[in-house]
Order: sequence, then structure tokens, then C-alpha cells
Amino acid sequence: MSGNLSTAGVEETLKDFWVSRPRRPHDGRKIAGVAAGIAERYRVDPVIVRVAFVAMALCNGAGFLIYLLGWLWLAQSDDEVSPAEALIGRGRSSTPVPLTVLLGLAVLPATGFFVDGGFTMVGGVLLSVGGIYLLHRNRGHLNRPAPRDPVTTSVSDPGLPITEQVMMNQETSRVTTPPAWDPLGAAPFAWDLPEPTPDPVPPPVPVVRRRKSRVGSATFGLAMITLAGSVVASGYSPWFSPQHVVGLVVAVLGLGMLVGAFRGGGRGLIWLVVPLSVVGVGMTSVHLDSFGGSDRVGDYTARPVNVEQVEARYDTNAGTVTLDLTALPATGSVKTVVEAGVGSAEVLLPPTADVTVTCSTELGSVKCLGHEADGRGKTQRVVDNGTDGPGGLHVELEVKSSVGEVVVSRG
Repeated sequence: MSGNLSTAGVEETLKDFWVSRPRRPHDGRKIAGVAAGIAERYRVDPVIVRVAFVAMALCNGAGFLIYLLGWLWLAQSDDEVSPAEALIGRGRSSTPVPLTVLLGLAVLPATGFFVDGGFTMVGGVLLSVGGIYLLHRNRGHLNRPAPRDPVTTSVSDPGLPITEQVMMNQETSRVTTPPAWDPLGAAPFAWDLPEPTPDPVPPPVPVVRRRKSRVGSATFGLAMITLAGSVVASGYSPWFSPQHVVGLVVAVLGLGMLVGAFRGGGRGLIWLVVPLSVVGVGMTSVHLDSFGGSDRVGDYTARPVNVEQVEARYDTNAGTVTLDLTALPATGSVKTVVEAGVGSAEVLLPPTADVTVTCSTELGSVKCLGHEADGRGKTQRVVDNGTDGPGGLHVELEVKSSVGEVVVSRG
């Protein structure tokens, strides 16, 4: 089976995977050794396997579920069976039973995410299973785990004849110490005979330096072409939003790392994939489509000197937008919105103005006329009539930031 996996059917491949599934090593592990075991079994870079787990974890926790199952069903390198098999009495495992039970309980909510997580979770699990299947089909013949040696026992039952004891011991393992009835070791099976001369050790095979792989540079070039093409296409189709463009670039880099796992190379792409993945998750979680209506990027400051100069909206997609209303006259009424996508939204008010202001941020901090809050989804609504009480200039404000700081104060 192990020599022709590339031509085996699905059922045969899955059976062979289960028989020769990876073992979790003690060396090189970060948590439980699942990624290190897969990398060692199929001789791929462990960094690539860990990146794959992180990427799948972003799919509503699919990578987390796969890792838990690997922890439960992959034995450690020096154990007889996996923790889950040891729990049902199939053999010995060094994993404590309470930890095995805890891991099994942790699988339950992860499986719930699989049911309720929608297409993203299901797709992540299917991609993980498909990737492991392809790894085993193409590289399952490499580094196959050696079968565990059977446990040998020595029979010594005074109720049995000596000849039967000798025969049973010879069938299980070679007796290395003389029995009690033969302290001089005169029995032929107890003789300490010299071991046969071992075969000569072959000379070491010279190490052949492999040619430097071009997978990394080719993938980086393809990612740049994808980025440039997406930027051009964004002018013709609204589908090419920043979130989708980042997703396309990460997909190209991930595909390159997958190819590099088989052909070598591509390890350096991790320094692009990880930060871009974090950026992509942040962009999707804070709803960038709710940013300001303009295309402005960078800091923006406005200081109107009369009521007519106050615009309906001041915003920036990235940076700091500052609105200074301290130069307005002492009478009149104004209403405006100040918004920052990623950055700060700041408003400076006259000391005597009557103000009704709503301050909000999806992720960040709010300092709204003495009222402060930090965290996710914070909103403060404040009505303040200034130092002179009601009367005079009336200001109605909505100040918000998707990711960043909101500050409203008096000058």
C-alpha cells in the first residue's frame, strides 16, 4: 500500500493514513506537537503547517477543531496509542485522563461552531481534510512510523513443568537470565553467546545541495500582479473592495506556500501572510464599508468662522480629522458629522455653546466632554449647556471613528 498511494483509491488512502498516521514528537512542538508531527511525518516545513492551522482558525475556528482532533487521536512518539484510544482501553498513553476528558469536552463547542459557523467553517474543515488527504496521497510513503514492538513477557509458573516454561519463554522473547532452578546457567537457552558480527556500516552518503527553489519569488511576483490587477479592476467593479483585494493576495501567497510544501521553498512568505491575514480580519470585523463617504486619506483640519461655513460632514478614511468651532459667533445653530475610518475624530467647542453630541467608536476610546469609555462598540451621548447655561450658540454633533479615538472637548 505504501509504495503506490498515488494510484490507490480514496478508501485505501484513508485506511493507510489511519494505520500510519503521524505521531506527535516531544521535540519541536509549540503546544501539543500536532503541527510538528504532521510536518515530520510528511517531511514538510513545520512553519507552513502552523501557518495553515492559523489560517484555518480564521475560518470560524475550523483550524481549532482540527487541532483538537489531532491532539486526541494522534499518539505521542513514545506512546502505544492516542489519548482518545487510551481512554477506551486500547493501550497506554502518557496524556493524563483528566486532560483527555477536557479536550473531548472542548471539541463539543468547536463542533457546534462547525454546525452554526456557516460556509466559512465548513469550507475551512473541508480544506483542512483535503490538504491532509493530498499530503498523504503524495507523500505518505515517506517517513512511515515503525510498528510498535509487542510487549514481551517471561513465564515463570511453579505449577508448570520446566520444559513448558522454557518453551513458552522462547515463544515470547529470548530469556537473558537463567531461571531459579539453574543458577549456573547450564541450560542451553541461558547461555550468553556472543552476538553475530554486525554487517559493515556503509559509508555516509554525500549530501547533495539542492538548487534554490524559485517558488517564493514566483509567488511574490504573482501576488504583486494580483494586487496591481485588483487595483485597476476596482475602478470598474465595486467587488474589488480593500477587503477582497487583501483576501486575493493572501490566497495567492497561501497557494504558493502550499506548492512550496511539496517542492521546497516559499518559507519566507510567512512574513507577508501573517500580517496581511491580521489586516484582513481587522478590515472585515470593523466593517470598513461604513467609513466616511469621501476618498480622503490623511489628516484633515477645518476651522469655520461663521455658521454658514460649517459643512454637513467632515471625514477621513485614515488619519485624524479635527474640527475647531471656537471661532463661531455666540449665536446661531449648526449641525454636522465628524467621522474617521482608522484614526482619530476630534472636535473643539466654544466654552459657552449649548451642545448635544453623540460620540461612538467600533473599536477604540471615547472622551466626550468628560465622559470616557474604552473598548469595542462604545457610545456616549452628552447634553451640555456650557459655562453660561442655556442660550446662545447651539451645536448638534455626531462624532465617530471605526477604529481609533473620539475626542470632544471645549476650548
